[in-house]
Amino acid sequence: MPLAEPHVFALPPGVDFARDLVRGLVHRMRDEPPEAMARVRLILNAGRMSRRVREEFDSLGTRFLPRIELISDLARLPMPGLPAPVPALRRKLELACLVDRLARGLPGFETGSGVFSLTDSLLALLAEMQSEGVHPEVFERLDIQASHAEHWRQSLAFIRIVARYFETELDTEGRQRRVVETMARIWAENPTEDRVILAGSTGSRGATRLLMQAVAALPRGVLVLPGFDFDMPEMAWNSLCSGPIPIEDHPQFRFRALLDGLSLAPAQVARWTETPPEAPGRNALVSLALRPAPVTDQWMREGQAFSDLPAACAQMTLIEAADPRQESLAIALVLRKAVFRGKKAALISPDRMLTRRVAAALDRWSIVPDDSAGQPLPLTAPGRLIRHLARLLGRKISMESLLVILKHPLVATGSALRGAHLRLTREFELSLRRKGPAFPDAEAVRSWGGTADPERQQWSDWLAALIDAVPGGGNQPISAWSETLFGLLDGFAAGPGGTVAASELWLGEAGQAAFRTLADLAAQDETGLCVSSANFADLIDTLLQEGQVRSTLAAHPLVTFLGTLEARAHGAEVVILAGLNEKSWPEAPSPDPWLSRKMRLDAGLLLPERQIGLSAHDFQQAIAAPEVVLSRARRDSEAETVPSRWLNRLLNLAGGLTAAQGPEALAQMRARGQRFLDLASQLDLPLERVAPAARPAPCPPAEARPRQLPVTAIKTLIRDPYAIYAARILRLRPLDPLKPGPDPRLRGEALHRVVELFVERFDPAISLEQSQKHLSDLAETVLQEMIPWPSTQRLWLHRLLRIAPQLVAQEAQRRAEATPAVIETSASIELGPPGFTLTARPDRIDLHDDGTAHVYDYKSGSPPKEAEVRHFDKQLLLEAAMIERGAFARIGPRQVAGMSYVHLGGSGECRMLALGRDDVEQTWTRLQGLIARYLERSQGFAARRAMQMSRDIGDYDHLSRFGEWDITDVPVPEDVG
Repeated sequence: MPLAEPHVFALPPGVDFARDLVRGLVHRMRDEPPEAMARVRLILNAGRMSRRVREEFDSLGTRFLPRIELISDLARLPMPGLPAPVPALRRKLELACLVDRLARGLPGFETGSGVFSLTDSLLALLAEMQSEGVHPEVFERLDIQASHAEHWRQSLAFIRIVARYFETELDTEGRQRRVVETMARIWAENPTEDRVILAGSTGSRGATRLLMQAVAALPRGVLVLPGFDFDMPEMAWNSLCSGPIPIEDHPQFRFRALLDGLSLAPAQVARWTETPPEAPGRNALVSLALRPAPVTDQWMREGQAFSDLPAACAQMTLIEAADPRQESLAIALVLRKAVFRGKKAALISPDRMLTRRVAAALDRWSIVPDDSAGQPLPLTAPGRLIRHLARLLGRKISMESLLVILKHPLVATGSALRGAHLRLTREFELSLRRKGPAFPDAEAVRSWGGTADPERQQWSDWLAALIDAVPGGGNQPISAWSETLFGLLDGFAAGPGGTVAASELWLGEAGQAAFRTLADLAAQDETGLCVSSANFADLIDTLLQEGQVRSTLAAHPLVTFLGTLEARAHGAEVVILAGLNEKSWPEAPSPDPWLSRKMRLDAGLLLPERQIGLSAHDFQQAIAAPEVVLSRARRDSEAETVPSRWLNRLLNLAGGLTAAQGPEALAQMRARGQRFLDLASQLDLPLERVAPAARPAPCPPAEARPRQLPVTAIKTLIRDPYAIYAARILRLRPLDPLKPGPDPRLRGEALHRVVELFVERFDPAISLEQSQKHLSDLAETVLQEMIPWPSTQRLWLHRLLRIAPQLVAQEAQRRAEATPAVIETSASIELGPPGFTLTARPDRIDLHDDGTAHVYDYKSGSPPKEAEVRHFDKQLLLEAAMIERGAFARIGPRQVAGMSYVHLGGSGECRMLALGRDDVEQTWTRLQGLIARYLERSQGFAARRAMQMSRDIGDYDHLSRFGEWDITDVPVPEDVG
């Protein structure tokens, strides 16, 4: 290659970089002997680019290949006097020790961040310093007096110490820079005569940029830049560095910085091949749209050069979906269409959740994409089990967390009782949901398993032993936590009577990767670092997140999922740029707890905008593909989304170029996207329209109808008869939540128990102050026994003690007038219809000196109004009728003098109902008629007959298919059974 030729070449966006890189190289060496190619040293930026380049060479037939290397491989090159890099995990633990001491010495420093979160950000800073060649002495010269920020002063003082401490021990980034510096020195002293070509890199990292400068200085060294914007005028190039702060978020900024280091102007960059882009008009439009902010006034002037935007945007589609689900379905349809047409398609997105949604949607057509990122190790079966168990350490084991582990597909795979394990897990879950406890311990497990079933006994002993092995809180060395985690993993995977060797825990690529991760952690020398269980779990999470597992399924050859960095190596005919929203593409820069933006600028480190600029360059390359689909969701799971800044600029520019028919071009792009959205909306619709269900009123046979009801169920029979049908005839019971909480039912049970004990032990002889103290002690004891959540215990106790004076005063007054005779005692009575029994368990019945009775009902919620009692909530009236008919053997038939509600909340009022004996008798007579009616076959149990509020939710609304009908519909009787 003659020395007169330029040393810096580039390919524009829209040209297949790998293909033209190979063709350009072959073309330049066409007159040289075949073996000359074997002496070429070709340094590439990424593994996928390397594979693409090899594929392109293979497509040209049998020939010598150049020596293909990766930039990242340079860190492993052997160099005299240069030791191997420090293992990343060892460096991380050493730094964590120092960060832990900083956090303990300065508790207010970065409050809310865990030790390992701070450590990771500090590791990234030190790696960046070594890669960019920033010496720790730079921090000695930083002046932060003007910022008046104590946080930055403390941070800088810490970095000054740590950076010097780790200066002599190189990590991978530091060793790579030393290798590059050594290569540059050797080349400067004795330039190689072989061709050295560095291709595919933008020079965004300091070590890479230094290598590119060294290669460009070689006699036969060549740089081939990807996605170089040849449409960008000199004024725009100059504006990138004209201000006090460089515009690093521009897609071409890295090239400007690289060329400045080589003392070259952008105009001196030559084309590597003469292959034109697939859509030059689109490239020009995107280039103009992405101009730096100081020169966007050029839109009006340069925009006049466009004449036919519909033609330039003819192969562009814009999908603006309502939500991520609709977006993923539309993208899946685009990919399916590409497969049908036999075109290679690539989905490029930084949103991993979106790509997983698309993969799930493609599964309906048995299309498995080739996902370059693979499956994150934390999401594999071994990774999930490790994370679940790590989060179990040092905490109170909840029902939810325990059942998640027991149902894991790897648990008990080493036991011959795997089937029994699944069955017993289901039985244990039902028991926990119905009876608790919310936080099961070993004693509760052994108590549940203490039956005559030997299999159940063995299973419960196995589980109880593992629960006993879970340590409590406090700080422990990492080695101790690791040993405990390994023990729990082995125990749960082995199962009852099994072994971990026979289990599936460490099988497959995912199992081996997970084992290596934990083994590397266990193999580290003891650093003396003691961490909490939460920090240890964070450490496990970060270590697992570094791993990826390639799918073992055969991927479809035409469908590929790529990250944004791989946009320059895709070679696809159809490219989908998905998730084009702010905070996704580009991703928001991670906050730096160590250095402010100005401190970074003064120290010569990279600004946060650098990553945005790299993403912008990826966007500019990907959008130049032959056929492009731009996709975003207008709303995510939380709120309305903001379009990506680059998409916004493109749409605003095109929409303003009315002379070039820009609005028409946008309308056509949206129309093409709408077709896919329309198909997506039809995708899950049934082939046949199903008529909505009618409002049900099932009529079961008379012999199947309930012959016994408690007085509390009469309200349900009146308001929602269908609930009685479902619960008493179908015998369906709502399943208690997997994650129980302090709900109103539990509060009512606890308060009723407090009052029951207080009434039984009340002593009229002591003072009211002593009685209040007695009530307080009882309440605290009962709440501790029944409520497993300490914060809820204190809250409910405080609310009860607030009305304790009223409750005690009312009790003293009641004792002066009557004596408690019945407390929480069950009774039953035959109703008028033969064979029907009414039961009751009143909270309290007092007897007056004149022999009359007074019945009380404690309400933790708001007591019902008298109109509601008269027509719906008839519990007290029916209990009074049962008292007068002698249903309670302890007191016999009694005339009821009063009925009262005692509110165990609010102001603690005791309200007596203004209802008499006539109301009691009328209620009894009406109940007899109501029950007689419901014992007839013709009477249906209508759904939601008279709900108190239309928005009230019933336990059986889903069973009655409420929503397909509403309360204005007439119930339709239907014979069942």
